[in-house]
Amino acid sequence: MALSYCTDLTAAEQRRLLVIARSSIYAGPEDYQAGGRVVDGLTPALREMRAVFVTLTQRSRLRGCIGTIEPVAALATAVADSAHSAAYRDPRFPQMRTEELAQTAVEISVLTAKEPLAATSRDALLAELRPGVDGLLLEDGRHRSTFLPKVWEQLPDAREFLDHLLAKAGLPASHWSPTLRVHRYQALTFGDAG
Repeated sequence: MALSYCTDLTAAEQRRLLVIARSSIYAGPEDYQAGGRVVDGLTPALREMRAVFVTLTQRSRLRGCIGTIEPVAALATAVADSAHSAAYRDPRFPQMRTEELAQTAVEISVLTAKEPLAATSRDALLAELRPGVDGLLLEDGRHRSTFLPKVWEQLPDAREFLDHLLAKAGLPASHWSPTLRVHRYQALTFGDAG
């Protein structure tokens, strides 16, 4: 898949993470144990603490997306937990039903560390953004939102990307404040066909 700016996982490790994600979803809403059953035979890269998002789609339409901006668990465990939560705990969707599993595509985004952007104005921030590369985390007081780098595929214009991110945070599209904090990150994104 596109957006491979963080390439520290082998193809075999990526396949293993996809198997882990699907296994945690197939466990169903009741049989899953936090962290899954993901402890045997992991490479060092799959045991590293990493931030991750798992996105589920059906016929290219979002069906669930859960993850963390900060590393909270080993990568394999984070993938298992995020995949299960995307299927059964995303508040935007009902719990996934068994008959949906085969038609659901799984996509994993492994995030790099966040980098603060010290932009002093909206125009300065827009000038620093790298469309198609940067994911963005925006925070201002109790308002917070993020877009993964993949969102550039739907919102390729930097102004539009920022406007939608501000709106997602519950802020006006033209919002700018000295208390606004912005971080960027990249992601290695890979998936299966469902």
